[in-house]
Amino acid sequence: MSHTFAILRTYLESRASFREDEFDFLKSAFRTASLRAGDFLQRAGELVTYAAFVAKGFLRSYTIDAKGKEHIVQFAPENWWLADAVSLMNKTPSQYFFEAIEDSQLLLIDVPSHQRVIDTIPGYAAAFRTGLQKHAAAKDQRIVHSLSASAEERYLTFLQTYPSIVQRVPQWMLASYLGISPETLSRIRKDLCRK
Repeated sequence: MSHTFAILRTYLESRASFREDEFDFLKSAFRTASLRAGDFLQRAGELVTYAAFVAKGFLRSYTIDAKGKEHIVQFAPENWWLADAVSLMNKTPSQYFFEAIEDSQLLLIDVPSHQRVIDTIPGYAAAFRTGLQKHAAAKDQRIVHSLSASAEERYLTFLQTYPSIVQRVPQWMLASYLGISPETLSRIRKDLCRK
């Protein structure tokens, strides 16, 4: 727990100020989880009880439509949070699968513990608000981009914004995230190499 929590501590300290006793309180609010590549943190249809901080590894969040096609909603590498806010808030079954792409070490926090931490530690509350604002802005930008940008523009934006992720995921996963076919992504990459 201490090595995994040290990663969360570094993440939080880069966003706000904390006292040592606040970190002791924070540490007691989380529990650790380990996933092997291919393991699920949660499956669609389950009630979600935890939000996850990825200390090490890489996860993906996806849905499966009525035709059985996967749609990747989010990638979550180190220092990213992964949660189904709708399921957590409304206590309804999740529509998402959270699967480890790589062996992963996570810190999990349930809703009551998270609320206690927010109520007790001002720095955490400030960091959480900032994170939510950044997440909402990125999600809004992705929606606008997916509605108005060409497949090539979406790929180039992703490549510029998340260069390390491109190297860590198979082409079919990246294509799913971008909302294009793997063949289209392959063609885009070939065309860009020729330019």
